[in-house]
This record gives sequence, C-alpha cells and structure tokens, in this order.
Amino acid sequence: MIDLVPPAPAVRRIRPARRETGAKVWTLVWPKLLAVAIVLAIWQLIHLSGWKKLVLPGPSATLTNLWHQLGTGLLWHAIGTTTQRAVVGFALAVLIGSVIGALVSQIRPLRAAVGSIITGIQTMPSLVWIPFAIILFGINNTAIYFVVVMGAAPSIANGLITGIDYTPPLLLRAGKIMGLRGVSLYRFLILPASLPSYVAGLRQGWAFAWRSLLAGELLVIVANEPSLGVLLNTYQQQIDMPSVIAIMIVLLVLGIIAHTLFEAADRAIRRRRGLDPQV
Repeated sequence: MIDLVPPAPAVRRIRPARRETGAKVWTLVWPKLLAVAIVLAIWQLIHLSGWKKLVLPGPSATLTNLWHQLGTGLLWHAIGTTTQRAVVGFALAVLIGSVIGALVSQIRPLRAAVGSIITGIQTMPSLVWIPFAIILFGINNTAIYFVVVMGAAPSIANGLITGIDYTPPLLLRAGKIMGLRGVSLYRFLILPASLPSYVAGLRQGWAFAWRSLLAGELLVIVANEPSLGVLLNTYQQQIDMPSVIAIMIVLLVLGIIAHTLFEAADRAIRRRRGLDPQV
C-alpha cells in the first residue's frame, strides 16, 4: 500500500503573505508615529520651559480637551459640515477645472486669451475672494463654495493642461494611425497619457480647496451651521487655547487622511505603468 503524501497546508502560504502585509503597514506607519512622538516631546519641553505657559497649554491638557470634545455631538457635527463642504466644493472645482483645462489645451486662441489668467488666479490668495463672494452671494454656503472653487479649479486646470502638453507626439501619431479621432483620441489616449499630471493637479487643487474652505468658514459665518472654522473662530474669541489647538489637530488629521488617499491613487497609477520600484 502506497502512502499518499498530503500537500503542504495552505496556512504556510498564507502566513508569509500576512507577515509581508503587516511589515508593509508597519513600514508606512512607524515614521508617522515617530514624527508624532518627536512633536509631542518638543511641545512638552517648550511647556516645561515656562515659555508662554499662561497661554500655551501642554500636550496633556490639549489632548484631554480634544477627548472631551470628541465625546460631544458639536465637534462631530462641525466635522460633518466641513467635510461635506470640502467634498462638494472640490467636486465642483474638479468639474469646472477639468472642462476649462480640456478646452484651453485644445483651442489655441482660447489658450492665448486665458492661459496666463488661469495661472494668475491660481496665485491669488483665497482671502481676496471672500469680500467679493459675500457681496455677490451673501453670507451663505454658496459664498463658501465659490471661494473653494476659485482656489482649487485653476490648479486642476493647469495640471490637465500640463499633462496634455507633455503627451509624446509619437504616441499621438500612433493613436491616429490606429484610427483614433476626436473624442475617442481624447478619451482613450490623451487623457490616460496625461493622468499622472492630472492627479498631481488634483492633489494640489485639494490643498488649495482645503485652505480656501477654512478661510471661508472663518470669515463667512453661516447661521445655525457649526463647522470647524466656526469653532476655531469661537474658541479664539474666548481665548481658549486648548480648544483652538484641539481643532487644529482635527484639521491636521483630516488633511493627512486626504493626503493618504491621493498618495494611494498616485501609487496605483505608477504601479499600473510599471513605475513603482516596489513592484
């Protein structure tokens, strides 16, 4: 009788994969944890030195304040309001910026007319648009969305224009030889080729949108709509520094989350194009 040797259990194959995934996660997380530890240590040293001790609280008092605020509905309502405004405003900026970028990149007279204007608007501080928006729309969400769009759309448009400009001519000729014309050429060749620059423009546009949103919320106070900007303004008027720093920490965490999402999208694009060194 011949004894059959059973195959190697699947657990032996799964465990190394899990270990590899855990190692990758740890590689991504530990530098951030180290940076947080360094910041907290420097912050604590400054507090212990007595510099601005009556005004600048230590990490313990601030984190305790943040924990208490997280236990209330007001902070979560403010986070929801600000996040909703950020998503809606950025979506509008993506739509408007993409349409403008596509038209300007393809129509030479239009590019000669407004190309430099787009860059000029991009360099303008977001605060410049707030008085204009308040007079034009009043003190409401529309004014805030307008400021967000004006802050983010030019960066998105310029990202798409740059990506299209750097599409290799040889690739365009190859696409035309294969029968791509008009919309199909734009959809199947030009847009995919410009995707890295477009994503870079989206990332920069989000940064401008986030700054514009907070500037708008600090100055455009919409009644009965608590937001992070409103809380920040309220605590500043109350000279409540622990609460001010707590809201700043929340804003920082939200910014890191958004950056992580854009970084994941950029990594996926590079992996598909064989540009990720880890592949």
